[in-house]
Amino acid sequence: MCDQCHALLHSQTLEQLSAGARLLEEQGQPAKARAIWEQALQLLPPESVQADWVRKRAAMLALTGNESEAKESPHKWAKRLGPLAPLLIALTKLKVLFALFQLKFLLTLGAFVAFYWAMFGAKFGVGFAAMILIHEMGHYVDVKRRGLPADMPVFLPGLGAYVRWHALGVADEVRAAVSLAGPLAGALAAGVCALVWWKTGNDIWAALARAGAWLNVLNLTPIWVLDGGQSVSVLNKNERMILMTACLILWLLMDEKIFFLVAAGFGWRIFTKDIPSNPSPSTTAYFAAVLIALGIILRFTPYRQGALP
Repeated sequence: MCDQCHALLHSQTLEQLSAGARLLEEQGQPAKARAIWEQALQLLPPESVQADWVRKRAAMLALTGNESEAKESPHKWAKRLGPLAPLLIALTKLKVLFALFQLKFLLTLGAFVAFYWAMFGAKFGVGFAAMILIHEMGHYVDVKRRGLPADMPVFLPGLGAYVRWHALGVADEVRAAVSLAGPLAGALAAGVCALVWWKTGNDIWAALARAGAWLNVLNLTPIWVLDGGQSVSVLNKNERMILMTACLILWLLMDEKIFFLVAAGFGWRIFTKDIPSNPSPSTTAYFAAVLIALGIILRFTPYRQGALP
């Protein structure tokens, strides 16, 4: 750990070790996973929260490994069944299929679609649920492409959705990028809907484009657990002022009041005590680009009375 800024000096290496250990855990190899966690432990300050977490994780894996060694392989039992052995082995592999499809993801997505179908009808309800799914998959894909473990999205009808991922040792700028990946995917989905509306003149696509864009702008408000709130932590005071000004300009140019709300959020975050000393120009540019893209979609996609039931 750096004595001056207290940042972890081996954060990138720790990210790689964490991803490798979790992958081994998912593959049912606790002993190998434990060895990697113990390797990561040597790169952490002994008194840090991360080191304490890793020690507990390694101890848990030690117990898991002992239990696994005490059990006889299910395939050995299967061989005693003669011709039925292939069937038993196939059944044991169903656990892998359940892991791939993630039952929680499917069940919550089904409930989510049903909720909005009942509220707005089939076309808008299914389309709106798809927009939220694309937003969440933006987070999921960005996490996975970095080699980090993540669960498929979980949906909460009437409230939203979330992606659970493991960010032990992950740099703050990476966390900010993962948070902004959702609104970026949402902006792309809304843009596609706007393009389809422009080509077909079907108002349902305009309604989906506006609803998706508006919701993603709201999600960029830099407060609480919203994506904007998770991203603003790496921005210094000047960068927060720049984004506040950009939101005010978008409010005036696009005539969309939602941007004033986001600007107010940045105005509040200028005076909070979580302002870092180092700037993050890449996060600032990323944030601004997503806001502008969403603003353009809102500006050129009209609201049609009666597009929704």
